[in-house]
Amino acid sequence: MSDEINPKVLEEMNKLRDYYDNDPQQSKFNVLLTGESGTGKSYLSRTCRKPVHFDSFDPGGTKCVRDYVAKKEIIVDSIYEGEDPKNPFAFEEWKKNFEWREKNGYFNYIGTYYLDSCTTWSEAIMNNILKKDKIAGQAPRFTKDYTPQKVEIRNWMRRILDLPCDVIVTGHLRLREDPDKGHIFRLMTTGDGMIIIPLLFDEIWVTRTKETSSGSDFQILTQSTGLYLARSRLAADKKLAPVEVPDMKALRKKVGLPIEDKPLFLK
Repeated sequence: MSDEINPKVLEEMNKLRDYYDNDPQQSKFNVLLTGESGTGKSYLSRTCRKPVHFDSFDPGGTKCVRDYVAKKEIIVDSIYEGEDPKNPFAFEEWKKNFEWREKNGYFNYIGTYYLDSCTTWSEAIMNNILKKDKIAGQAPRFTKDYTPQKVEIRNWMRRILDLPCDVIVTGHLRLREDPDKGHIFRLMTTGDGMIIIPLLFDEIWVTRTKETSSGSDFQILTQSTGLYLARSRLAADKKLAPVEVPDMKALRKKVGLPIEDKPLFLK
């Protein structure tokens, strides 16, 4: 092979290098944060880059961060917590608000977007589908309702992950029987959301508590265990341990990502 390279090949190589170096997706930070109830998924928002915008679909899910809301470090939209399957409104309201904020550059001033949780958010999507077919509050029809839900989940989650800020999406877990692995915890959603949502994320971390002699120890798993499924692309070169302290800024710093907040714009 000749040591000389075709100038067009060199141009193509340099074009791809430049694209990668300037691709905003390569510097994005997104985490699917799963865990059982009471393991600190919502509370972890206090350690994220501020201000945090918190879309809450879980009733009472933000009570644990009231002090940070009072300090204007966390901005909560809790209207979706009142979703009623027999009279659904949450998904249409969320979609309207999200589109307005996206159009008006709201998220440019947000440090972290927090969706809590994709489990109840995906339920709201299904509720809306059933409402449109005038069967609100009834069981979804397997051959008719799950495909539109899958499309909505995938399309909207991609828009969420394209926001100009950090993105944390939480999800509840359900113990399932896997034919190969036995009992494992999987993301709790209806339809194919259990598969679709994790595929879109760089980081899939699990919150858990471990009982010690001094009380409950809150932890983040960045690698899979027998019961929990987790992964981390940021853990390359062992920058992240399999078990970490639940502090988002500390974890960002550990892998070389910036930790600065954005202005709070206090009144």
